[in-house]
Amino acid sequence: MGVLNTAGYETVKVRFANGICYLQLHRPEAGNTISTRLVQECADVVRFAEEHATILVLEGLPEVFCWGADFGELAAGGDEAGNGESPAAALYDLWLSLAFGSFVSVAHVRGKANAGGLGFVAACDIVVCADTVTFSLSELLFGLMPACVLPFLTRKVGPARSNYITLMTQPFTAQQAVAWGLVDVSADDSGNPLRRHLLRLRYLPKTGVTRYKKYLRDLDDILLPSRDKAVAANQEVFSDVENLRKIERYVKTGQFPWEGE
Repeated sequence: MGVLNTAGYETVKVRFANGICYLQLHRPEAGNTISTRLVQECADVVRFAEEHATILVLEGLPEVFCWGADFGELAAGGDEAGNGESPAAALYDLWLSLAFGSFVSVAHVRGKANAGGLGFVAACDIVVCADTVTFSLSELLFGLMPACVLPFLTRKVGPARSNYITLMTQPFTAQQAVAWGLVDVSADDSGNPLRRHLLRLRYLPKTGVTRYKKYLRDLDDILLPSRDKAVAANQEVFSDVENLRKIERYVKTGQFPWEGE
């Protein structure tokens, strides 16, 4: 097995054991939000896992799995993903890799997940969460929309349910997430079903998983055709001056858009 150099990582923690890659989103100082660097570092790990892991376990922090875009970075004008690619395209492609990469992707959700955090969850093959977890899509409250999340969420829960979640913007429980098909298993101690799943998944040969995931990609009629539309819609809402003003005000004052000026 090759060796992944993780010395320079600032936003993720990574370890390997028995053919399993454990990738933890780790930005406690920023509420585990999605920054350009986090996407780049995750993509680097996922590329390595494509060659060297049969299972990839994606985790966040106990309090928050992932809270969506880093509004602080957006307000400061940070918008370069490297290699001329837009941040939205880089994030969408990362989620595509989780969905179709040559490994079984397992999201282990112990803390709340919002906005882009749902994208990470919905992109994974299998989702295990704690009973106390809540999920939400808050974008429309800021005049935004979950453009990149929607194709992945729709693939999991269907168009009507993803539309409802988007429009209501309110948190929903782990139990609702299971009933709606976003989550496969919920438990008081999510570590127990995670261990059971990993013990079973370890029987799968890398060659078989690789062929199966390639076949899934060939069958796909949602995620790949939606990529360019999702990226364009994301860029549209995040280039709207009024939306950016609302984000900047929220970062500076903590006031939500519906609160008084």
